[in-house]
Amino acid sequence: MKSEVEKPPRADAAGTRLLVVGCGYLGKRVAMRHLETVGPVWALTRSQAHADEFARVGLKPVLADVMRPETLDQLPEVERVLYAVGFDRRAGHSIHQVYQQGLANVLLRLPDSIRRFVYISSTGVYGQSTGEWVDEESECQPIRAGGEACLAAEKFIADSTVAGRSNCLRLAGIYGPGRIPYLKELREGSPLPVGEGYLNLIHVVDGAEAALAALACQTAPRTWNVADGTPVLRPDYYRFVAAALRAPAPQFVSHSPATDSSRAERARSDKRISATRMRTELGIQLRFPSFREGILDSLGPIPFT
Repeated sequence: MKSEVEKPPRADAAGTRLLVVGCGYLGKRVAMRHLETVGPVWALTRSQAHADEFARVGLKPVLADVMRPETLDQLPEVERVLYAVGFDRRAGHSIHQVYQQGLANVLLRLPDSIRRFVYISSTGVYGQSTGEWVDEESECQPIRAGGEACLAAEKFIADSTVAGRSNCLRLAGIYGPGRIPYLKELREGSPLPVGEGYLNLIHVVDGAEAALAALACQTAPRTWNVADGTPVLRPDYYRFVAAALRAPAPQFVSHSPATDSSRAERARSDKRISATRMRTELGIQLRFPSFREGILDSLGPIPFT
């Protein structure tokens, strides 16, 4: 008897060349895993230093900038693309310019060989704020600029030439080694302006596995939430991290919108992300099924003091 939910078919051994646009915290892990287990990887970067680093580990660097179309005319002939461009405030462009015009610049110059285009989006596209559960069918009404830009990018892809070959991954907050918010403040016992709502997370290792699974799919366009499915109230999360660090129990204060409107808006967010579709359709077995396992692994051994 067939399973009630069938997993999407996977790509065959042919057509394994991958281009990663945005080879940062998540993208580089996807690139290295793909290189080790599937096939060759080209990594697009606007930094010569990063290009040199990528070459040293076996990736094929492409020195280009998504905001400079003239640098994108020689993109490699690949079959798969992971688009994981983040927002760098230092670059001088708005988040909407980067997430929409930058994406358009790349899509217009992709080779005809593309079979699968995977876009890394964000659960920030959901604007729910009363602690309710949301899934991929929930209404998208983002309340922050990042969520608005991601949703606009998703819609742009849906109207593009790669629409029929695209998948979208809406990632919860990515964490892992070297990426745990407020780590310095927790160690110092400084007050934290983090709000009281739910926090939704995914360890970078599990996020990379979800991206690899989406790249291997041969299915109609599909969107998946990528989260560990165990949301935690923010105060409880930071108390756990502090305890793991053997630091003082954290104190919490209200965020001042006047000093940091982006963080204040993030602190007001309160929803619980369901990732049932990801687990059942992509067959993801999470290495870190909750923040507890993931934080302890990310922090590594904590010396006694």
